[in-house]
Amino acid sequence: MAERRIDSVSGGACVIRGDDIDTDRIIPARYMKEVTFDSMGEHAFEDDRAAAKGDHPLDAERYQDAAILIVGQNFGCGSSREHAPQALLRVGFRAFVGGSFAEIFAGNCTALGLPCVTLAKRDLDALMDSVELDPTQEVGVDVEARTVTSRAGVMTAGVPEGTRTQLLDGTWDATAQLLSAGSAIEDTAAALPYLRDFAE
Repeated sequence: MAERRIDSVSGGACVIRGDDIDTDRIIPARYMKEVTFDSMGEHAFEDDRAAAKGDHPLDAERYQDAAILIVGQNFGCGSSREHAPQALLRVGFRAFVGGSFAEIFAGNCTALGLPCVTLAKRDLDALMDSVELDPTQEVGVDVEARTVTSRAGVMTAGVPEGTRTQLLDGTWDATAQLLSAGSAIEDTAAALPYLRDFAE
């Protein structure tokens, strides 16, 4: 699974301040009726953006094409819906840096190959300030080294060991794992008497 390995993500960053931002704010519940995730990005933070009347970070020219989203504490809390990371993926984000993440949200991100790493409050505040001051800078999230690098310096990042292993081994992609084991699955199925009898 080496081709699915994710050891680092770098690029521009976008800052969305505030704690306890839940999945219903990330993608409003009325979009749960969508059959696919294809248009989810268009509706990311839709209600917040409407309330901000064009003054939301996702509408700011300086943050366009950002690959890394920097957030506060307990980001992605609320429901278990996977639509939230799916929407942010379709906005263009490839990694998240925050104070903490809701466990299910972080798990759903890992299943999409999107690293969620945490920083101590002092470092997170410094990173947010730095990116807001200079949005043109490149920010790097290194999963392997457990660091976040920016003009604010090199900061130690937290990432659960199990998540880190999945990203580095490429085993985060359950579908790819299943497809790569196709012949083994068929051999196992052929050896099961109840499946063999059903086929006959």
